[in-house]
Amino acid sequence: MYLPQALVAAACLIASVSAHATFQELWINGIDAGNSCARLPSSNNPVTDVTSKDLACNIIGTQAQNKCPIMPGDSVTVEMHQQPNDRSCANEAIGGAHYGPVIVYMAKVDNSLTADGSAASWFKVSEIGLPSNTPDYWGSEVLNDNCGHYTFTVPKDVAPGDYLIRAEVIASSVGGAQFYPACFQVTVGGSGTASPPTVKIPGAYSAQDPGILINIYQQLNSYVIPGPAPYGTASPAVANTPWPTTATWNTAGQPATVPTALPSNLPGAGSSSGGSSPGTTTKPVTTSAPTTTQPTTSAPTSTGSTGQAQAKFGQCGGK
Repeated sequence: MYLPQALVAAACLIASVSAHATFQELWINGIDAGNSCARLPSSNNPVTDVTSKDLACNIIGTQAQNKCPIMPGDSVTVEMHQQPNDRSCANEAIGGAHYGPVIVYMAKVDNSLTADGSAASWFKVSEIGLPSNTPDYWGSEVLNDNCGHYTFTVPKDVAPGDYLIRAEVIASSVGGAQFYPACFQVTVGGSGTASPPTVKIPGAYSAQDPGILINIYQQLNSYVIPGPAPYGTASPAVANTPWPTTATWNTAGQPATVPTALPSNLPGAGSSSGGSSPGTTTKPVTTSAPTTTQPTTSAPTSTGSTGQAQAKFGQCGGK
């Protein structure tokens, strides 16, 4: 998107002071797990220092004491909103001219309830940056058009065990970038053996990376998404034809409340709280494609109408 210099400055100011957001909820094969296995950030302010340990999982405000059970090949959806427990599709997931990629990583850990994300070894599993430049359409806009949802597939050959899932939006700007990460605690079943190449976070990014130090308000014919290449998949190339903006998520079925306990209809949920692990005994789950995900909102074992208790976030600053 080309903008005159005065409008660039105004857009950067808007992006720096408003419409921050956090990833808060997780879906597994269309089942709403809410924030039952989330590490909820203490605020919706961005991380701005690529060398900070907070870049891994943000500053954690409230941490769930559950591990969500998943299987290789499962369809997993992360959900972002500006305010705690506000799942309304009437509000942008991340607004205020925050444009940039959506990225998802996983890290194998000994215990996902206690693991330090900044000490973990991460591999990227999904990303979407600038799928079209006619007009410019960013990964963050995919979130906004889909009520904050971004769906990826768990690699089919990953080894069983505990993992952290790290979801992130990088809001690019002329003066640098704002990072909006959050982590989820999961246990992977199955009998895979893959051990993908990994990076450290912090460590994977430099403030000078072309996808971080970039003026997005110019004509872009390419965009380099920060970090390593995703394992077992690829991000869409920049197209010079319009990207479909119609929601692929069933926004009409978006729930208003946030489950805080593992849903009873989630296979393996009975063995994935505390330190236990379903290991290789978890039953396989039929997956659904990201473009056809339909929310399932049947009652979990217990729900909270407002999820993990959090006050509304302010809109300022960074860390």
